[in-house]
Amino acid sequence: MVKQLSLNNQSAFDVLSIVAGLGLALSPWYLGFAAETTAAWNAGLVGGAIAVIGMIALFAYHQAEEWINGVFGLWSLISPWALGFSAVSPAATAHVVAGILVLGAAVASLWFTTTRPYSTA
Repeated sequence: MVKQLSLNNQSAFDVLSIVAGLGLALSPWYLGFAAETTAAWNAGLVGGAIAVIGMIALFAYHQAEEWINGVFGLWSLISPWALGFSAVSPAATAHVVAGILVLGAAVASLWFTTTRPYSTA
């Protein structure tokens, strides 16, 4: 049995990344941490990058886009502690949730689009 994912289902992972990226990019304003410059800038830049890479992956799928979004998702997940805004609860929560969603979507997309067969052992 070979793991495969149809093009329509694979696009769902990219749409999830786009929505999570846009949500992260806009979160400083709707969650009220726009005054926290480090958190707001990180949310805008990382969220925007995730959304752009997700849109690119919708039209020209390569595994590189999923790897890049996986790295951005991991950064989003650890950035509250790495940049020192973990005490700002709305900012930390937005980054962690977006990071989990994007990293999970990237890993799932990479897992299902490889054509390696399941183990027969």
